[in-house]
Amino acid sequence: MGLGLLGLGGHVPPVVIDNARVAEWAGVDENWIVERTGILERRYREPGTVTSDLALHAAREALAARPDAASRLGLIIVGTSTPDQPQPSTGAILQDKLGLSGFPAFDVNAVCSGFLYALGVADSMMSARLSGQGGEYALVVGADVYSSLMDPADRRTVSLFGDGAGAVLLGPVPEGYGVLDWRLVTNGEHRDLVEVTGGGTRRPLDAEAREAGEHLFRMKGRPVREYAMRTLPKVIGEALDSAGLRLEEVDRLILHQANTRMVEECYRELGVDPAKVPLTAPRFGNTAAASIPLTLRTEHERRPFRRGELLVLAGVGGGMTAGAVVVRWF
Repeated sequence: MGLGLLGLGGHVPPVVIDNARVAEWAGVDENWIVERTGILERRYREPGTVTSDLALHAAREALAARPDAASRLGLIIVGTSTPDQPQPSTGAILQDKLGLSGFPAFDVNAVCSGFLYALGVADSMMSARLSGQGGEYALVVGADVYSSLMDPADRRTVSLFGDGAGAVLLGPVPEGYGVLDWRLVTNGEHRDLVEVTGGGTRRPLDAEAREAGEHLFRMKGRPVREYAMRTLPKVIGEALDSAGLRLEEVDRLILHQANTRMVEECYRELGVDPAKVPLTAPRFGNTAAASIPLTLRTEHERRPFRRGELLVLAGVGGGMTAGAVVVRWF
């Protein structure tokens, strides 16, 4: 047996932040935002909404694909870098909000690669469990609330990020379908390219740290783009090689929606037909760990995946991290 994506879910909050609002905050022209990012709008949470709330909407939609999924769930992993609170995990909180208990539920933090890392961990754990232990299904969620980290005056980041959640239900499929292979990599020597420095044991979030803006998200845009263009083709190629497949055989490439321009640059670099690469960045911006599962769900709604289609899910994130997962749709 293999492990396939049996259900998809996605959710974005209702508050639309258009480029006019961002331009006002950051003191830039709207045309600059469109030209540099290709993003037209993004969504922000309503007051009082937390990461697990967004995750709950996406999780319920994914679970609805199988009537028995909730009763036979054996694992929840949430990819997030904006947890509800430092502890316990957002995975544990989500498990409770779903009214479930008694099986592993935890978080993975690989920043924007968080969903890919969570999917790889779930595939490994569930492959072992299928040998006879309980829990037929796994719920893998990517959810982030980056509006909580934005500096409105930082045009390099506030123009990019939005809030959202996406989820997949992972479960048994016939051999040759489902998750075929994956590749994950971290290059910790580049960890300073994307970071929030305040709030941990190294830099407690005291008044001085807040005054210095250390609780806010910072990113070095050009080096991040260079890392992405150097690393993404490599991990995609390695994952496909490991699965015994070629890029030409891929039907759809689901990329992390860092921004529209980066996605466009990536498919040009790879030589992939843009018709194979769905875009959600113009509507939702960069939703971090939610980006790939949210794009999966949106694309399936637009043009449903057919049995046997070959998909590659790939992206990069802070750390620096990167990943690619090869999936044969069932």
